Amino acid sequence: MLHTLTYHVREAVPFINWHYFFHLWQIPANLVPAIVNGNDVTEDHDGRHLLLVQEGRRLYQEALAMVGEFDDKYEIRCRVGLYDASSEGDDILIFDEERTMLLPCLRQQHPATADNPDLCLSDFIRPAGSGPKDRLGVFATAVPQEMEDSYADDSYLSLMARAVSDRLAEAATEMAHLKVRRELWGYAPGEDLPVVALLAEKFQGIRPAVGYPSLPDQSVNFILNDLIDMGVIGIRVTENGAMMPHAAVSGLMIAHPAARYFAVGKIGEDQFRDYSRRRGLPEKRMKQFLTSNISF
Repeated sequence: MLHTLTYHVREAVPFINWHYFFHLWQIPANLVPAIVNGNDVTEDHDGRHLLLVQEGRRLYQEALAMVGEFDDKYEIRCRVGLYDASSEGDDILIFDEERTMLLPCLRQQHPATADNPDLCLSDFIRPAGSGPKDRLGVFATAVPQEMEDSYADDSYLSLMARAVSDRLAEAATEMAHLKVRRELWGYAPGEDLPVVALLAEKFQGIRPAVGYPSLPDQSVNFILNDLIDMGVIGIRVTENGAMMPHAAVSGLMIAHPAARYFAVGKIGEDQFRDYSRRRGLPEKRMKQFLTSNISF
């Protein structure tokens, strides 16, 4: 079942994780509460913390002012698909009406122990033949390209617009995932967590994004686009699997209570060749997407 969710810019502001915004400006995470919440500044011997907080507060006010401008012009949209799913080994099978889509996944290959097994995202989807089908969410969120490209003739304001756009896309995704858990999928209808707990990912399940450590293969965007048609919300997937606008995020929604994030890390030639086969792409092409994960 497909859903297109639309949010006013101002709605997303409470869900912004400002730590990532200030990281761009090289402001330490421990100073963010003093910037955003007005907390007291921790004393330091050379006054550097106070200067950074003052600079951070200026950036914060400029970002909020830009958010106000964007709110009058733009909306943020999220596309969500909810599907029956099963796992077979390291693959996830997605049942989309009359077709079955194969989503190959990568497994860690570090030395495993009983307490620290090698993980794969398919581990958190019920295996085929073990009972009723499981469920899987597929999502993509983006701001309008025009929002991201604001102030193109001013290098500082352009950087600010891109930083704000990126945070708003992530914030809207947080809102969409909340709606999925409570209503659209409804596996956590009674969830009532404060925003700080949501940003700390205290909810049930995970939301691995394409290109991140648990789901590093950017070509997965081709599969997700085939399922949910990202173009409906203005996303164009390039030949390299990147999304335009850049202020976009895509990935999976998994509900398993034990699901957790992990880094696939380096993989050997054996898994690389097997993954290329399952993915249906030539090894030369596959290497373009997994350069940072290949250990041979």
